[in-house]
Amino acid sequence: MVDRKKEQQRDELHRTIWGIADELRGSVDGWDFKSYVLGTMFYRYISENFTNYINNGERQAGVEDFDYAQISDEDAESIKDDLVQEKGFFILPSQLFANVRNYLNNERENALEHLNMRLENTFKAIEDSAKGTASEADFSGLFDDFDCNSNKLGSTVKKRNATLIKLINGIGEMSLGGDLQDHSIDAFGDAYEYLMAMYASKAGKSGGEFFTPQEVSELLTRIATYGKTQVSKCYDPCCGSGSLLLQAVKILGKDNVRNGFYGQENNITTYNLCRINMFLHDVGYDKFDIACEDTLISPHHWDDEPFDVIVSNPPYSINWEGDNNPTLINDPRFAPAGVLAPKSKADLAFVMHMLNWLAPNGTSAIVCFPGVMYRGGAEKKIRQYLVDNNFVDCVIQLPDNLFFGTSIATCILVLKKNKVDSKTLFIDASQEFLKVTNNNKLTQENIQKIVQAFGERKEIPHFSHLAKYEDIKAEGYNLSVNMYVEPEDLSEQIDIKALNKKISEIVAREEILRKEIDKIIAEIEGDEYE
Repeated sequence: MVDRKKEQQRDELHRTIWGIADELRGSVDGWDFKSYVLGTMFYRYISENFTNYINNGERQAGVEDFDYAQISDEDAESIKDDLVQEKGFFILPSQLFANVRNYLNNERENALEHLNMRLENTFKAIEDSAKGTASEADFSGLFDDFDCNSNKLGSTVKKRNATLIKLINGIGEMSLGGDLQDHSIDAFGDAYEYLMAMYASKAGKSGGEFFTPQEVSELLTRIATYGKTQVSKCYDPCCGSGSLLLQAVKILGKDNVRNGFYGQENNITTYNLCRINMFLHDVGYDKFDIACEDTLISPHHWDDEPFDVIVSNPPYSINWEGDNNPTLINDPRFAPAGVLAPKSKADLAFVMHMLNWLAPNGTSAIVCFPGVMYRGGAEKKIRQYLVDNNFVDCVIQLPDNLFFGTSIATCILVLKKNKVDSKTLFIDASQEFLKVTNNNKLTQENIQKIVQAFGERKEIPHFSHLAKYEDIKAEGYNLSVNMYVEPEDLSEQIDIKALNKKISEIVAREEILRKEIDKIIAEIEGDEYE
């Protein structure tokens, strides 16, 4: 029953988003549309979350009929300071999503003239409410990508406001319940995934970055947290919208990540989405620290490392400074390998960064492109360092076509510093998928099979192999899974007699066709002579 309910809610959510997209078709570009929809969802969420928090507190104090949305702004100001300390931000009653929605529907003509400015002032007030407090960095610039005055919304003020009215009403009509934490699906995460699927052809890939499907995020996090019921800190140096970090909330529970979530993201838009995503998963401002800058050149969490869980899908084969920057070879993250990743392929620079910041008892699970596992030059030397020092715990070959924007089959590199032996597990999961429209998808059965093989570290014919250090060294430190897991021989499954019969039938049909063609040619030639 729970699964059916979840599917019904998910279908309803998708229909609503599609309805909004259809309503705005032609006026808002897909990628911008995504930011506006998620920004509006966030605005609704924090309004309801804030209201529920205050109302519940008043009811516990014996005031049964209290409703924060109904009190005056003047009365609300008297409790502002306490609420900012507790929640990290403040919203006046008049600025709540529900009250703004009532305003635009009850005073439509006024809203067509002034809604954009009202929203802009509301978003600025929410961000400003955290200034000078411990939560300032977490709220600063949260609504930067929601430009209420952008020409992308319309060529005139009235057209822009008409678009905003449609957005707010569309999000307001989503049946998410009074409190998103009581909703049985991850509404924000599911909406993000659905929007990415809708616009993957236009925005699935940007600068080597690929959106990580939720199933891949779950697999990475289950591997990185295998055998643990609680962890200290989760870290993703290329955190995007935070989906990988937040899988730990689903798998372990928010309270079982004791010291919070850490991440860094170079893209300002996805950096804002990540912080929004944290709030939408009810992760308090004091339990996450997300920074915006280049992780390889300007890492922001030196004082917070090491991390016992690191999960990441770094951008593939992007350019970085490499040996153009003479200081990097002495950086403690990269120096141990004695060589820097190529300037045109930063993949292993991210790997070395994560290894350096990994706790002695920690696990890092990293999505990599296949070339990282076999290319020569500096990359081979870095792989040699990883293997010689027994850091490579497992390599998992994933199916192709899992990611929006690329059909290439990726793999997962698992690093540990506390291995109990010198063997490396190779898993060929290239056939573990379900075909869904244009993409492949990992099912729960696929994920379970891979995680179980990872945890048990057993030899499974044509699926997993434990390779000795000497074997990997003999292969020139090539970490491609197909070098170690023997593919299944399908020749014995072919019915030779049936195949020969089929070939004979084809040859016979071919002979008949040849004779028919010869007749036609002869007739044509005869006509010409006449």
